Amino acid sequence: MKWKRIFRKNNLKKFFSNNVLFLSYIIISILIECFLRVFTVGGHFYLKAVFADISFLLFIGSFGYLFKPKSRFNYFLTLIIFYSALAIGNVIYFQFYKSFISVDLLATASMMTQVNDSLFAKLRVNQFLFFLFPLIFILINIKLKKIKYYEKLENSEEKIKFKNVITPIGVIVVFLLIVSIYDIKSFYNPWRREKTLQKYGLYVYTINDMVQSIHSRIDNLYDYDNSSLSYRNYYSCKWKDEKIVNEYTNKFKDKNILFIHMESIQNFLVNLKINDKEVIPFLNKLSKEGIYFNKFYPQISVGTSSDTEFTIQTGLMPSSKGTVFVNYYDRNYKSMVNYFNKMNYYTFSAHANNREYWNRDKMYETIGYDSFIAKDNFDIDEDNSDFIGLGLSDKEFFNQLIPKLKEIKDNHEKYYGTIITLTNHSPFSYNDTFDFNVNMEYSYTNGIGRKITSSAPYLEGTVMGNYIRSSHYADSALKQLFNDLEKNNLLDNTVIVLYGDHEARLAKNEFELLYNYDPISKSILDSDDENYISMDNYAYDLLRNTPLIIWSKDEDLSREVNKTMGAYDLLPTIANMFGFEEKYSLGHDIFNDDEGIVVFPNGNVLTDNVYYSVINEEYISLNENPIGEDYIDNIKSFSDKVLEVSNGIIFNDLIEKEGTKVGKCIKK
Repeated sequence: MKWKRIFRKNNLKKFFSNNVLFLSYIIISILIECFLRVFTVGGHFYLKAVFADISFLLFIGSFGYLFKPKSRFNYFLTLIIFYSALAIGNVIYFQFYKSFISVDLLATASMMTQVNDSLFAKLRVNQFLFFLFPLIFILINIKLKKIKYYEKLENSEEKIKFKNVITPIGVIVVFLLIVSIYDIKSFYNPWRREKTLQKYGLYVYTINDMVQSIHSRIDNLYDYDNSSLSYRNYYSCKWKDEKIVNEYTNKFKDKNILFIHMESIQNFLVNLKINDKEVIPFLNKLSKEGIYFNKFYPQISVGTSSDTEFTIQTGLMPSSKGTVFVNYYDRNYKSMVNYFNKMNYYTFSAHANNREYWNRDKMYETIGYDSFIAKDNFDIDEDNSDFIGLGLSDKEFFNQLIPKLKEIKDNHEKYYGTIITLTNHSPFSYNDTFDFNVNMEYSYTNGIGRKITSSAPYLEGTVMGNYIRSSHYADSALKQLFNDLEKNNLLDNTVIVLYGDHEARLAKNEFELLYNYDPISKSILDSDDENYISMDNYAYDLLRNTPLIIWSKDEDLSREVNKTMGAYDLLPTIANMFGFEEKYSLGHDIFNDDEGIVVFPNGNVLTDNVYYSVINEEYISLNENPIGEDYIDNIKSFSDKVLEVSNGIIFNDLIEKEGTKVGKCIKK
């Protein structure tokens, strides 16, 4: 009978009227989380997320009743300001890194100060919407003061306290009842930040992240035992397989090798024409002359370019906590550079940026480079037009690099080098000439595009237009580099490996503009139009691949490879081609018969047959091959295993401590 009295109309009305400030805090805080969701992972409704948010907010908010009514406003306002700041930070961080803020990622915050142009270019009006929420709460408080709300609470305060303590406990109990055992386990997967936030809300995600960070520091012993067990079993099974020989085994043995790390070059640019003019004509030419991998996917986390460098060098995944280059540079990794060093190659990396950026100066010592040619090794006038954003323009960088390469060739019999380009970095501000005005015709090699013709310069002034212009410049700079290499006999007996380091982080609406523009209505096609090309989350994700080309002047390598490939597959592929054995990469030689499979740091998996989303717990089929549940279970298990082993190596320095003494293979 007592509970029935509580829920009578008059009692409910009295309860709400006595808790206006508290309920306003709850509603505003939920709205903050909802807008964050819409601006990042999407506005999908999850019952668990609602209960998780309400449980947290009720629990934290109930402490407000420890204060006098007139002081309670300050407590709730402080929380709302904190939630708003947290949301703003996460929205900006997500747009920049496609991830969410973590305690372990704070060390990378200094990197953002060096890409101010990119950061400001990603600022949007909607991000500042969160500033309105504290203002709304202040206005509510002003209204409550006018009606003497706080004075009216004095007599009924004791009754209110009990209800506001028991309510959050009840909601938390309900939340725990609807969370499955699998969901509880997923809290311990630090690489699934998007899934945790999407399904459990901003507030539970933040608490979980802090707990995970503290746990990883306190419980090192337990973590080491489990990590070493996974490590030993994984590699004992991997090393049991015999080495596979294929047509490329030892093909490039003893040749020089140059890696060209191409900033933000995405694969959709390959064979793209505007006004019947190719956007990247030189790369198109190289793709036809060399081995062109059209489904190469970088496996980046928040470390972006440095993640790609790390994965290509070691065959391991990026760290789920922080970034390897900044947080875990003092480990023993078996890098590609190490293997070439052992074959008496001189090894170097060249980049016209600060040597401290992404902690490269320290990480490169770990990787094993003999030298690092950085910004302080070039003649740079920051007031000159050849200085762009983070350093020299690509063309001037290549101009000054050629004499250094000649010196390396003159003094060393064999060499290995990494050349990192820069100008095509967002916000794509380099003002290269490219006419968007007439007869824009598009054709795409990836099969999702169509041809359209228009006289409207609709790409002019857009992010996509700027990106196309910037990429066109990067391509012309690359052509200049090859011409200069040829003039100085630096292409002889040399293999060139070109790869895009990561996607350009173009928004989905930029691809809608590129693929679905209607030249007649001068607007975007409706989704029900027969010519509309779907740009849902899956299509958008699949566009994140970048070109990978292996080219040599001395060899006829012309071949297009349609197999799905990740950055972690490059080390074993190069190892086979150059005749050395590597043991620790998590990928495989792409020319072996295994199915292509790419694990992404967030747990998503792409194979030749499917793309599986760990957030939505669903997959899309990429062909007509039948897909069974066992297949999906196997790739999910593989993804978990790869991420677990890689993190174990990084966090606990397992290659140094465990080495090759792994014991017997136990199939699970």
